[in-house]
Amino acid sequence: MLRRKKALETMQDKSDGHRPVFTGPDPDEGLGSEAFRAIDRMREALSARVTGGISPAAVALAYFDWSIHLASAPGKRLELIDKAMRKTARLYAWLLMAGMHPDTPPCIEPLPGDSRFRDDIWRQPPFCFYAQSFLMAQQWWHNVTHEVPGVSPHHENVVSFIARQLLDTVSPSNLPFTNPEVIRKTIETGGANFLQGWQNWQEDITRLATNQPPAGAEKFAVGRDVAATPGKVVFRNHLIELIQYAPTTETVLAEPVLIVPAWIMKYYILDLSPHNSLIRYLVGQGHTVFCVSWRNPTAADRDLTLDDYRRMGVMEALDAIAAILPGRKVHAAGYCLGGTLLAIAAAAMAHGAAHGPDDRLATITLMAAQTDFTEPGELALFIDHSQMHFLESMMWNRGYLSEDQMAGAFQLLRTNDLVWSRHVHDYLMGERTPMNDLMAWNADSTRMPYRMHAEYLQRLYLGNELAAGCFMVEGRAAALQNIRAPMFVVGTERDHVAPWRSVYKLHQITDTDITFVLTSGGHNAGIVSEPGHSHRHYRIALHRDADPYIGPDEWLKASALQEGSWWPAWSRWLAANSGEERVPPPPMGAARKGYKPLGDAPGSYVFQK
Repeated sequence: MLRRKKALETMQDKSDGHRPVFTGPDPDEGLGSEAFRAIDRMREALSARVTGGISPAAVALAYFDWSIHLASAPGKRLELIDKAMRKTARLYAWLLMAGMHPDTPPCIEPLPGDSRFRDDIWRQPPFCFYAQSFLMAQQWWHNVTHEVPGVSPHHENVVSFIARQLLDTVSPSNLPFTNPEVIRKTIETGGANFLQGWQNWQEDITRLATNQPPAGAEKFAVGRDVAATPGKVVFRNHLIELIQYAPTTETVLAEPVLIVPAWIMKYYILDLSPHNSLIRYLVGQGHTVFCVSWRNPTAADRDLTLDDYRRMGVMEALDAIAAILPGRKVHAAGYCLGGTLLAIAAAAMAHGAAHGPDDRLATITLMAAQTDFTEPGELALFIDHSQMHFLESMMWNRGYLSEDQMAGAFQLLRTNDLVWSRHVHDYLMGERTPMNDLMAWNADSTRMPYRMHAEYLQRLYLGNELAAGCFMVEGRAAALQNIRAPMFVVGTERDHVAPWRSVYKLHQITDTDITFVLTSGGHNAGIVSEPGHSHRHYRIALHRDADPYIGPDEWLKASALQEGSWWPAWSRWLAANSGEERVPPPPMGAARKGYKPLGDAPGSYVFQK
């Protein structure tokens, strides 16, 4: 007030000497700025409808960075010309040899995981020439978009990704007249495959337009075919339902298991069909299992924060378990984003508040969950400051990030597996890709609240606050170094969402014993890896807090390959970190303490669309 009064006394209009002139801050500046920002957000939200959620500015920045530096690098351009000439000569030399000797090995092999040209018919002319020419061009464009002097790594990845997407549109495998498998099918059916493919396309478009699940998903009804492990909802708040599963053994381990799935997906990824349900497996091994089922938020939930998810999700679930099973510690397990949230909650609990550290966690298990986001995988292509502002505007407009926007991002990351393979199989070959439980679950997507998701991306992906030890919870730093409970950490070999080397970084930011597992498969299939599943393997090793740190590649070489599922190893680890006493199964809920059963599993939140 004194400062404002002084400013008023000393300010005078120089023209007439009477009217005061305010030269200090405009009292309406904040309101005006927010109004102008709203205009920008509306413009970006409307643009997103055309661009599919991709920021044109982010793409343009990446392109200009790459093109300007390439134009300024005559040495790189000469190198590319030299490579083009040598690759062309190599391709034509191979073509001449293959014409005389059909068994000549190909001059270039597809990248690992690329199965477009695996059929033997691709080795016959002229199709072998189409495939080899495409692979050579793909390799050359990789050279064009990489190692351009001065280009930022992020922009290099974006340009390379876009070039790969454009190349895939003209892949000989995706065109009906250059794909020998399609030609063979057309001859066999007299062209009926195209008629059936047209009908398949019409059905898919109709289902998409009317918000129906994909064809065949009705065979996997929630509560009947999937998410069918018996249990009761024993707690419900605005954000979660807590499910307690019915025991199947005469005695159980005293310490229960709490599973925190990601809110980006329905929880029953961990309770699929009876044969591949992780929850059913744990119950069968004598564990008392609780699982969080997240609410599917709407525009009314736009202001839910990341801390609301921690408090109303993890902490209130722990409070409910403490009331149902008083005095017992909990084995907490988190999957994907749920694992990151669990790590934040565990770090906050380890720091404690006025009453000291909260030691209710016996162990912590993180499954395909990142805590250090310096190398977050291919999703980082869509996360920079420009794209982040564009994404915030989309969510600001709707109040949430919609399921179709999330699905589009994941499809872009795996176009060969999720887009082009379906285009060829369903529409050109006229066959239907068989639906399975994992595909049906994947189609049952969820939304994410505006404020929470913005905080998640800003604070973790862009700021990397958790790994830096500056993620604040209730005014205190949630530092992972404070966690003392032993940890079981799972990474998957082909994870494009949480690359296993990124997951492995937890070794550098904690001071506790870590049992690290690397399993075959991707982000979902690597976790849903039941015993008896063929062609599955894993590696496992214990790193004690006092042991010297070794890097991920060194760990990979030192860890022996073991055949089979990692689930039994985890169950044994949980048992080894539990008390020796086995107890009778606990009752379902605790009615006298306010946690009476509210209904049968899978509850009601899982059905929210």
